[in-house]
Amino acid sequence: MIRFENGDIEKPMLDERSVSRWIRAVAAEYGFSVGNVTYVFCSDEKELAVNRQFLGHDYYTDIITFDYSTGTTLNGDIFISLDTVRSNAESIGVTFEQELYRILIHGILHLTGQGDKTPETKEQMTHKEDLALGKILLEL
Repeated sequence: MIRFENGDIEKPMLDERSVSRWIRAVAAEYGFSVGNVTYVFCSDEKELAVNRQFLGHDYYTDIITFDYSTGTTLNGDIFISLDTVRSNAESIGVTFEQELYRILIHGILHLTGQGDKTPETKEQMTHKEDLALGKILLEL
C-alpha cells in the first residue's frame, strides 16, 4: 500500500491512484514489488527536525528515505519537504509538479538500492529518474 500523508503542512494535489500505479510500475522494472510505502509531506523545518533527530544531520534537504524493505518488497517512510521541492523547481526552471514527481520516484529508487552519493551514482540516479518521469505522462 502506498500512502500520501500530511506532515505539518497540507499534502499536494495528486492523482494518488495514478501516481501509485506509476510507482509500482517503476519498482517492478527493477525487480521489486511495493509493500508499505508512506510519503509524508512536510515543511523545511519539519524535514530539518527529522534530519537532526534520526540522522544526526544539521541541514535542509528535499527528501529523507527510511528503508524498511525486505527482500524484493519495498517498505519505507519517505519525508518530502515541499518547501525545498518548490525552491528547487524554481532554481532549475521546472514546474513544482515536475520536481515533485522527480522526488517521489527518487525515494523509490533509493528503496531499490540506488545511491546518489558519488558523481557516478548521482548520474545513474538522474538517468533512472528521467526514464521514470517519461512514463508518468502515460499514467496521468
